Amino acid sequence: MLSLLSQNSMQMLSLKSVQSKISQLTPDYQTKNYLLAASGGVDSMVLAHILLGLKLSFEVAHINYKLRGHDSDVDQKTVENFCKKFKIKFHLYEVSDDDQKPEHSVQLWARKLRYHFFREIQQQENIGFLMTAHHLNDQLETFIINISKAAGLKGLTGIPNNENQILRPLLGFTKQEIYDFADENKIEFREDLSNRKNDYLRNRIRNEITPKLLETNDNFLQNFSKTLEYLNQAKNFVEEKITEIENEITVSNSGQKILSKKKLEEESAFVKFEILKKYGFNKTEEIEKIFLAENGSSFFSEKFQINIHRNQIVISEKTENHSDKNEKILICENFDFSENHFTINLEHTLEDFQNFQNDLSWNFDAEKLKFPLKLRKHKDGDEIHPVGFLGKKKISKFLRDEKLSILARQKIWLLCDAENSVLGVIPLRQDRRFATTKDTGKVLTISNKKKEINF
Repeated sequence: MLSLLSQNSMQMLSLKSVQSKISQLTPDYQTKNYLLAASGGVDSMVLAHILLGLKLSFEVAHINYKLRGHDSDVDQKTVENFCKKFKIKFHLYEVSDDDQKPEHSVQLWARKLRYHFFREIQQQENIGFLMTAHHLNDQLETFIINISKAAGLKGLTGIPNNENQILRPLLGFTKQEIYDFADENKIEFREDLSNRKNDYLRNRIRNEITPKLLETNDNFLQNFSKTLEYLNQAKNFVEEKITEIENEITVSNSGQKILSKKKLEEESAFVKFEILKKYGFNKTEEIEKIFLAENGSSFFSEKFQINIHRNQIVISEKTENHSDKNEKILICENFDFSENHFTINLEHTLEDFQNFQNDLSWNFDAEKLKFPLKLRKHKDGDEIHPVGFLGKKKISKFLRDEKLSILARQKIWLLCDAENSVLGVIPLRQDRRFATTKDTGKVLTISNKKKEINF
């Protein structure tokens, strides 16, 4: 194989140059194993031959999207034949009707599907790195797309060559170099003719804009590559300064990130954006609302939540209300209530209950309750009819009125019945609708003092 792939080629793309790139991306690269995403096109088939020539340990994954009929099947066969010839493990995913291909956003759907497939293989086969064959022309297309989206400095730095265990060793090489390498080494590959259609934005850029840009300067792509290097250096410098500013305005970083709202408000819109976008808050109008929000307000991104507590911005990982961590059955549906009085002690039920200062002893009319009873965290829209008050209150307002700190609020649990009615805010207030009366026959006591039944 080494004789087939000339290491002395005059082209920039060679075994030696790709070897150098891989060694920069991951130390001890010879000891690692890789999963190569191979479509059958020239980029991935060239990379497959290079990995083979470097004698690296790798397996190959291919997805047949069934979008181009016979051509899709031939693409699959090309990759499969390569793997059979060189005894490389081949992983195939064939898209079926169960995958529910959407009418729109097909590219986004396909991307999510393939990366899910790749990650599954990596987990099953214990493969450390995914490798893709993105190249310099892809970088240029992505750069142009991100300009149109106002993607910011990070977007302008293009596709990362090593991120989330995904390596892209061909990013510094042009598409023409890849074609030349394939021609010189007689590498079999497939041309995806659908790329010539302008159905998608990337294809329109590839077919109409990029050729015109390349005509302006013989060294356009090489100069563009240098520009990306400068932008990456600028991005790294900015990120360092942003981190310094964030550290200066951080009040606490123990378990939660707490920022001084006043100090962050004094920074420029750019600094506010750069700090908060790390936590998923990347819309200008949303960031403006954070600084205008009242005490007790909450904001949520995909993975984080922000709580406004007086002059602080409290950032914590978001937890879903339906997760096991945020819901616990306290009394099951078939609970034996043959006696007239039972006490449930909360002392060891959850860690949050062990350090309560309040003594808790709530008596409920058991015949008014819908079992099972559960403990859960508060959700939007929850209401309580507090004992000792007229009317009802939103739980969010009730907690604000109690003047609890953000940390204290996160230790609050709701006692609810099977219909999600709030029976009480533990350890603060019972709901009067389910409390005992002079006519109550069967009593359920929720307590943190007397251990008669302990769950």
